Amino acid sequence: MNHTPMSSPHRPVVVLSRALDQAGDALAVVHPDDLDKPTPCAGWTVRELADHLAAAPEHFLQQARGEEVDWSASTGVGGDPAVLAAHFRTHADDLLHHWHGRPDDQVAQADWQSAELGVHTWDLVRAIGRKVPLDDEVAERGLAFIQQGLTDDNRGDAFGAPVGVPDDAPAYDRLVAFAGRDPRA
Repeated sequence: MNHTPMSSPHRPVVVLSRALDQAGDALAVVHPDDLDKPTPCAGWTVRELADHLAAAPEHFLQQARGEEVDWSASTGVGGDPAVLAAHFRTHADDLLHHWHGRPDDQVAQADWQSAELGVHTWDLVRAIGRKVPLDDEVAERGLAFIQQGLTDDNRGDAFGAPVGVPDDAPAYDRLVAFAGRDPRA
């Protein structure tokens, strides 16, 4: 899905809205029989990835409020995919409401959230093997953001070494390759 970018200080929030929509759509098509499948996130099953993705908006809000965030904490709502999707949508709405109230000089941080959501949405869609339209601008903005700060020294356990892909590869291939996933695998 392609959208023509508009120049606006709040563009990161517009794109985050689309990142949240596509992540919610991906969570909505997870079936209970998908939960034990492996994912491109090393060592994670669909169950673990879906819970991590469903918790993301709530964790982003905790961070925005200056609270300590345990990024490994689960949603606490159990493993039913429908419940995870509903949990995600509720907190996604709250997250967007938060961003709409922020001044122009703060909204660029929404691109980090788009990057996180974009990578994990791709991971989930790849793992379950279902078609969910992915928005190229989410990947482009997310990639531009993480390329500014993600280095070999700070990748930690969350990101593998970058995987080489052509410069003209599709947007999501470039995003996930930079995050350490092989889009050709």
